[in-house]
Amino acid sequence: MRKKSSLSTLTDKRKERPNESSNWISKNASTASRTRLSWNGSWHQIFSRRDYLAARIAGTNPEFPEQGTPQGGVCSPLLANIALNGIESLGQGVRYADDAVFILKPGESSAQLLVKIESFLAARGMNVSKKKTKVTTSTDGCDFLGWHFYVQRNNGKLRSIPSEENFQAFRAKVKHIVNNSNYGAKTKVSKLAPIVRGWRNYHKYCKMDGSRFSLWYLAKRTHDVFLQQETIDRYQAVEMVKIAFPNPGYSENRFVCVKGDKSPFDGDLVYWSKRNSVLYDGITAKTLRKQHHSCARCGLKFLPGEKVELHHIDGNHHNWRWNNLSALHRSCHQCTHRSKS
Repeated sequence: MRKKSSLSTLTDKRKERPNESSNWISKNASTASRTRLSWNGSWHQIFSRRDYLAARIAGTNPEFPEQGTPQGGVCSPLLANIALNGIESLGQGVRYADDAVFILKPGESSAQLLVKIESFLAARGMNVSKKKTKVTTSTDGCDFLGWHFYVQRNNGKLRSIPSEENFQAFRAKVKHIVNNSNYGAKTKVSKLAPIVRGWRNYHKYCKMDGSRFSLWYLAKRTHDVFLQQETIDRYQAVEMVKIAFPNPGYSENRFVCVKGDKSPFDGDLVYWSKRNSVLYDGITAKTLRKQHHSCARCGLKFLPGEKVELHHIDGNHHNWRWNNLSALHRSCHQCTHRSKS
């Protein structure tokens, strides 16, 4: 099968370039956008000899297929986790599917780590792409999962902002809706609100101040486009922009980590319910605290992974006052609307 892998490493080059930061990042990726995974290297980690024989008896052929999985396919992250399982032991770092960042201490060599990575990938029928290999200082930073991580030169603090590629893709999506003459102002508001809210929630632990990431220019452009519609005055345009560009807020580097001795299967519903409320912010967190981290309909605690949904008591989805909202399980929310209908 075919799969892309991208890796990053961090190392020290102080002796070679004394004016640069002591930390370096090198970006590595497998050749092309797809790569064959060898049967002997990867799939023997999944299938035992008994599974292989059972498949042959059933009339199926578990051998390597001629056509691989396309990039971005449904099973693409699963194949990446299978093929790259254990690559974290090569050095200190973090991996998510086929993306990883390795951090090297001063004195460690990125070349030696790259040799280990190449050997690891070669056993699985993959290799490193020189095109996607990047070396940079920690002050210049690197992109990872839609974020740009870097270290400030003046105080050495770690900062994270939306990456340039992520922001440009989001900006293009917003401009496509705003400049589409087939949509009226109300339609544009309904299409923009979930996109903007989702983008801001994804980056809510980043540094989101300034006119660029506060979306001031996009909101100003949207306001001007709304005013071009004859049925909308300037006061209505201002209110519609507020709805189209919701601001759930952000808290830089305030993500709450799980305690070392806690597990979702330990039965501590109180801890995990409170943690779920901490992961939310704004009106959702306030509503959860008001309800003692329990569902307003069934009274049960919110378990890890359960979606918390806000229910508008009076049915007006534009009324976001705290006394008009209640936090419900998704199933309870559906039952509430089903009973009304």
